[in-house]
Amino acid sequence: MDPMDIVGKSKDDVSLPKATMFKIIKEMLPPDVRVARDAQDLLVECCVEFINLISSESNEVCGREEKRTIAPEHVLKALEVLGFGDYIEEVYAAYEQHKLDTLDSPKVGKFGGIEMTEEEALAEQQRMFAEARARMNNGASVQRQSDSDRSLDG
Repeated sequence: MDPMDIVGKSKDDVSLPKATMFKIIKEMLPPDVRVARDAQDLLVECCVEFINLISSESNEVCGREEKRTIAPEHVLKALEVLGFGDYIEEVYAAYEQHKLDTLDSPKVGKFGGIEMTEEEALAEQQRMFAEARARMNNGASVQRQSDSDRSLDG
């Protein structure tokens, strides 16, 4: 049985936001390099397949520990089992940074919470892309712009 059938979705139903993925691909490459649309599509499919692989193995690790909820430790163990041990330190650092970034954010439901203007959302997205790019390029983190600095940008 295909693991995707277990959750009630076929592989055709699962995807990532292509516009966001294309932007990440473009930002990771030198400005003079172009990527054909079919190559971009292939990269997105590879990302989906990688997520499926890690998720499936994480579920296996979780099951072996007789747990019902996949925890970050299960994902890290899955990376090791699948031969991606070289990435564990970087993934763990990104996870720790994510915990710090979300520590002060309010916990809100799916339909409620703080609303951002389009400009604020775009600025936050750009900051997150810059952080991800820095981590991928050299493991460095990008300093968050303070609120007073943001007000000067506007």
